[in-house]
Amino acid sequence: MGYLYALLGALLFGANGSMTKLLVEGGLSATQLTLFRTMGTAVLAGIVLLLTDRSGFRMRPRQLLVMAVLGVAGVALLQASYASALALLPVGIALLLEYTAVLLVALVAFFVFREKVKARLWVAIACVLVGLAIVARIWASDLNPLGVVLALVAAITLTLYFVVGERQVSATSPLAVAFWTGLFAGAFWAVFSGWWQLDPSVLGKPVPLGGSHGAFELPLVLPLAATVVFGSFLPFLLSFSALKHLSATAAGIVASSEVLFAFLVAWLWLGEGLDPVQIVGAAIVLVGIVLAQTARAGKVVDADLALPGVGAEARR
Repeated sequence: MGYLYALLGALLFGANGSMTKLLVEGGLSATQLTLFRTMGTAVLAGIVLLLTDRSGFRMRPRQLLVMAVLGVAGVALLQASYASALALLPVGIALLLEYTAVLLVALVAFFVFREKVKARLWVAIACVLVGLAIVARIWASDLNPLGVVLALVAAITLTLYFVVGERQVSATSPLAVAFWTGLFAGAFWAVFSGWWQLDPSVLGKPVPLGGSHGAFELPLVLPLAATVVFGSFLPFLLSFSALKHLSATAAGIVASSEVLFAFLVAWLWLGEGLDPVQIVGAAIVLVGIVLAQTARAGKVVDADLALPGVGAEARR
């Protein structure tokens, strides 16, 4: 069940990259979309908690502080930087750059927390760097530089989420984590997203959802609702639930399949493909990600830094 939860969560997160791109191109800013996604997740998780486990609303002050850090740095800034990158880069490449966070986590574990890592980490670093150079075609790159920077910012914020989340103890439920991090992330963007400048008529504006296959359109509010439920709340819950059955390492390896799903959906839906050389580069990066994820010989659990149910599922 753990592998099934992790795989379904990765599929939904990967498919949501294409939807996010269409919504940003359809009139929402990246920060406004992030506000809807995070607050929507908090509301849905809060309703379920209210009906099933009200203890999730009780948090010690120190737990709330960590939740706030996770919510702002690990969710709010992560989703906004990823959505901004999608406006400038193909979906698969943006996600590929973001997932270098797995490599950064292993480096932080080694250099900051002095955890033991296996020698394969250095092979992983070489694979990721070489693979990214091939995907970006640095000999004739046509990738938007700002988009690359934003995707790397997403990688850094995802790294913070991994580092804090993986140093955890079982003290609360996945739903509680989804509620509190979504609430703090939503509160952050309620102040800084400029939602008051959003013309309500935009929600009724037809958004082309046919991608590269036609001009199929729906009012923006419908795909927005879909991305809140199926691109945020459900994949967060599925991925959090996977950690009840799998180690963070196993869940993280399965979660990296999100990159493959994102490439596939963007190719089928948006017509965003890679040439054969870039496909080879993407494969090399994925090998590096898996090697980096399995390079940690162990992890130190710090109850003061950690919150349960938080790990490789923090996404975009």
